[in-house]
Order: sequence, then C-alpha cells, then structure tokens
Amino acid sequence: MPVKNILVVDDSATERFFISDVLTKAGYQVITAETGEEGIAKAKANKPDLILMDVVMPGLNGYQATRTLTRDEETKGIPVIVCTSKGQETDKIWGLRQGAVDYLVKPLKPEELLKRIVALP
Repeated sequence: MPVKNILVVDDSATERFFISDVLTKAGYQVITAETGEEGIAKAKANKPDLILMDVVMPGLNGYQATRTLTRDEETKGIPVIVCTSKGQETDKIWGLRQGAVDYLVKPLKPEELLKRIVALP
C-alpha cells in the first residue's frame, strides 16, 4: 500500500514545519501533533499510512507513544519511523524494540527521509 497520509509527531514547531514542508512538496498529505498523547489520538482518528515520531517530548515520550500505537489493535498496522536527535546505538535498538520499523537521527536529510518512506514494505 503506497504511503499517502503521514502523521508527524514532534514537540518542536520548527521540526514539524520542516518535515511537513519536505513531505508536502513530495506530494504527501500531512497531519501534525505536538505530543505523544495527541499523536495517539490523531493516529486513531485519522488512520494515517505512516507515523514519523520524535522521542524527546514532554508527557508521553516517543518510545512510549510508539509502543502504545504498535500494540493497539486499532493502530498496530500503521508503521512508525522514529525521527530523533538520540543517535546512540542503544537508542536505535530501544526504538525498534518498541515497534518502530525504522529509525532516523536528526538533523533529517530530506532525500534520506523520502527514500526511507518509499522503501517501506
């Protein structure tokens, strides 16, 4: 199933704008959320084809939100790519263990982000 609608979950307005701009210019529909809690609610309401999830956020962090989404019957079929500044190998392993299908370290390179989205099964 080709990805058309993407939910971007990030507490940084700058990052949300940057990622949304890259995705919109590439032809994707974008929904945004500022917190893990809002991301979960919007994922359930909108059923996006893909979720791009930040990790460091107030309240529910991205690992917790990813785990919640990938274990919930309603949203477990939606792939999650973690997009974060946390670049240690242990961070990546932990993110993938929470159910993420991929892990990108910020600053994101637009061409790399788009390549990873297209490569999704």
